[in-house]
Amino acid sequence: MLIVTHEMSFARAVADRMIFVDDGHIIEEAPPEEFFTSPKTDRAKAFLNMFSFEAVKKGS
Repeated sequence: MLIVTHEMSFARAVADRMIFVDDGHIIEEAPPEEFFTSPKTDRAKAFLNMFSFEAVKKGS
């Protein structure tokens, strides 16, 4: 199932993989914890810095 959302706490809690798309191109793909704690691209870092959210763990 593919879910598109800007609700980062929800995405972190339910995703098996994060795929970050910018301008129609996949620019980053990683497991959720890797994506949220160590994004590789400057674009993903800038995007995540726009949000203030509490970490939600799977099963919580």
